[in-house]
Amino acid sequence: MALSPILRNHGTAALAELVGTFLFLFFAFSAAGVANAVPPEFSDGIAVPNIAALLYISFAFGISLMVNVFAFYRISGGQFNPAVSTALCLVGAIPPLRAGFCIVGQIVGGIIAAAAVDGLYPTFLNVETTLGSGVSPAQGVFIEMFLTTQLILVILLLAVEKHRLTYLAPLGIGFALFVTHLAGVYFTGASLNPARSLGPAVINRSFPSYHWIYWIGPMLGALLASGFYTLLDFCKWKQVNPGQDWDGIGEKEAQRDDFDGARDPLTRVA
Repeated sequence: MALSPILRNHGTAALAELVGTFLFLFFAFSAAGVANAVPPEFSDGIAVPNIAALLYISFAFGISLMVNVFAFYRISGGQFNPAVSTALCLVGAIPPLRAGFCIVGQIVGGIIAAAAVDGLYPTFLNVETTLGSGVSPAQGVFIEMFLTTQLILVILLLAVEKHRLTYLAPLGIGFALFVTHLAGVYFTGASLNPARSLGPAVINRSFPSYHWIYWIGPMLGALLASGFYTLLDFCKWKQVNPGQDWDGIGEKEAQRDDFDGARDPLTRVA
């Protein structure tokens, strides 16, 4: 019995999300494991702040995400993150059923990525997200929320909305993850992604008591970002700077509503 086109499309999107999430996290986990390896002179396990490691991890996650968003954008949108899929569903960019399929694919992809890194590399899978010294779970959940909000806002405003810079969306998304990692790695591990935190926790069979923050924080970020995006839409934000949309919709809306202040402030008018 042949699958209906709807189920086939949803299944294809889920498969793309599984493979894309696997590739994104496989390379990111691999790089983070190298950076987090304790050197011989610190074999007692004492954590030593290392700016080079911070940059390495941040760059690895950002570039890995950018490359795979470029690769899978045409198929599933290159979401690779349950919080991103939730936000896209909330703003109506994807239907709930598609979001559910994608989230399943992302979670499975994250677990397989962690298992592959654990099996292939001789070092211990030391890429779990943990709270930094002195950081409480309450602080951690809000840090994760704001970091995720930044990432999702970039996705919504650069990838979901089709305009003259949309072709650069994967680049902007990758750099957004790079920046948020710089800000959050030493405090929460900068998860921003439940699939990213769940994979290593499952393979290492290690769930800290505060593991929930890596689900609640990103999901709150998805709510905050999608709420802000909806507010912008309610305020007809495309009229603020028309002429930037690939289809000219901002200009059309401005002309239709006769909004005097909607003219592109960056365009000289003869």
